[in-house]
Amino acid sequence: MPFRDRVDAGQQLGQVLLPLRGEQTIVLGVPRGGVPVAAEVARALGAPLDVILVRKLGVPAQPEVAMGAIGEGGVRVINDAVVRVARVSGAELARVEKVERVELERRARRIRGNQPHKPLTGRTAIIVDDGIATGSTARAACRVARALGAGRVVLAVPVSAPDSLQELRRDTDEVVCLETPEGFYAVGQWYDDFRATTDEEVVELLLTLHGQEYLKDSVPVGP
Repeated sequence: MPFRDRVDAGQQLGQVLLPLRGEQTIVLGVPRGGVPVAAEVARALGAPLDVILVRKLGVPAQPEVAMGAIGEGGVRVINDAVVRVARVSGAELARVEKVERVELERRARRIRGNQPHKPLTGRTAIIVDDGIATGSTARAACRVARALGAGRVVLAVPVSAPDSLQELRRDTDEVVCLETPEGFYAVGQWYDDFRATTDEEVVELLLTLHGQEYLKDSVPVGP
């Protein structure tokens, strides 16, 4: 096992990312499990930490297949090729987006409260997760960060399935990954401690790095 837990993984990842230190760098954790990793990266770089909230838009007949993604601020990224091949109508796409938009806004209120996401325009956005299996969530996060104006998008993870990582390179300016093991079948396989991260823990990490005024109205309740 290369990592004791997400804190250990974040500390190792942060050391590798030190060349990206700079005033325009922002670290974005993918909730929930990516945030403890991202918090350590932010500490190492002396950079602000935020979350990047995304929801995949799954094909109605095959929800695991992404036909796009949505993010905060009304961001919407659609894969026209998938929509065409899957023969998804405009009405079907609208229905899926409506459902996922409600869930996105609910999660945003739970994690961020009334605070808006930090501006990304022209900044180097380092998107951090605890690992990558299929890559669908990471791909959505990278596309949303770009749509929100990030000048440079860096995807950084402790461990990833090799094939998924290769696919993700087309959606980023740079990919940083510590481990790409053969025989990969699950992210948790590469951690000694992979217990679930709660919304309360996510909020606490953001409060720790930003002070009590940040997220003061957050209301993390329920699963």
